[in-house]
Order: sequence, then C-alpha cells, then structure tokens
Amino acid sequence: LGWGPAAADRKKPYLLHKLESEPPMTAEVTRDELLGYYSLMFRMRRMEISADTLYKAKHVKGFCHLYDGQEAICVGMEAGATWGDSVVTSYRDHAWQLSRGDTVKGVLCELLGKQGGCAKGMGGSMHMYKADANFYGGNGIVGSQAPLGAGIAFAHKFAGDGCCSFALYGDGAANQGQLFEALNMAALLQLPLVYVCENNQYGMGTSKKRSSANDDYYTRGGYVPGIKCDGMNVLSVRECT
Repeated sequence: LGWGPAAADRKKPYLLHKLESEPPMTAEVTRDELLGYYSLMFRMRRMEISADTLYKAKHVKGFCHLYDGQEAICVGMEAGATWGDSVVTSYRDHAWQLSRGDTVKGVLCELLGKQGGCAKGMGGSMHMYKADANFYGGNGIVGSQAPLGAGIAFAHKFAGDGCCSFALYGDGAANQGQLFEALNMAALLQLPLVYVCENNQYGMGTSKKRSSANDDYYTRGGYVPGIKCDGMNVLSVRECT
C-alpha cells in the first residue's frame, strides 16, 4: 500500500431499506489505519480465546459470552464513530469494553472476580461498562438494551451535543417486543439512535430460519430506514457507520 491512502474494494454490496443511496463500494484507508484495525481485532481475539480457556478451566464463575468472530463489527463501528457517541450492547461485551479504552487486564480481572475490573469483579462477563467513554454496558437480559439505547439517545437529543446512541442486539433478540416498542418511540421522537443487529445466524443454538418469519433484519424496522453490510469486513462496517 505504500505510505499514502489507498482505495480498498468491498466484495459484498450493501442491501438497502428505505434508503436512496449507499456508501461507496471503495473505502479510502491508510496503512496505519489498517494496522490499527488489525492490531485491535487481534488483541480482542486473543483476549477472548484466553477468556475461553479460563472459563473451561473453571476460573471464571457464572456465564462467559464471547465475541470472537465478530470483532470487525466493533472495530469498524468504532472507526466510524467517536467516544462522544454512546454504545449499549448485549452480554457479548468484552470486546466493546476493550475498544472503549479499558485494558485486556481490566477485562480479565472483571471476568475473574478481581477488584481491578470495571465493576470491581462483581459484574462479570455480562456487565462490563465504562461510563467515562459512553459505554453503557453489556446487559444480561435478552433485548433489554433496546429501550436503554432509546433512553440514551433521548439524553443526547436533550443535551443537543450532536452525538448518537448505538444499541446492538443479536438475531436472538430480534423478535423481542421491547425492541419494537422502543423503535416506535424513537421514530416518534426523532431520536439520534442506530439499532444494530449483529446477526451471527443462531440465537441460543436456534437457526434464524427457525425463529424468524422474516430474517432480513435490516427491513424489520418497517417505517425506519435500514442497511445491511458485511459484518466480517471492517471497512464495510466503517463506511456503513
């Protein structure tokens, strides 16, 4: 790539719902940016593999929900957002905690019940948070982050700070009633809110084809615009964000 910016082509097109235009099929990116994305995704992967090993050795008490395989979503979104924008997510939250400025040591301390964790070891896997970086955590109840994301977006609108709220959920939470209630309220109030469905094809071992009558989740907002991007491509996610 040399030392200047280069254009990287994407392989999979975006799919649009109620949108007239899509992001460009090429993304301008520098060598340093690519190295930064790779370095962060690599640290996330190694951290999650280490957490998996610790969990299987029974050093992690309670649940341990891993994010390995989905790192490009987190890193791509962070590349397109700022820490002024808020994030609230599901219980797969370790990588988001790292991306918002915590350390691998801090995440593992929380998993192991040590005082050096963000909740002094009392929250564990599903309850990471970093309020000073506008990360409002993992949430242990499926879909519970959807209305929280709307509330955070309302706070941004009330403050007039020009930032937005990202609320992430998995395909397993896509049929939760609270998601659609919060979506309706957000549309009525014109809140600066982006719902992100991290579709990994299965919710608790159940295929999306068996759980959802319509698994084109980007269209499920109905009256709200949607877009589908390649969650395995960090540049695709960045440009979408």
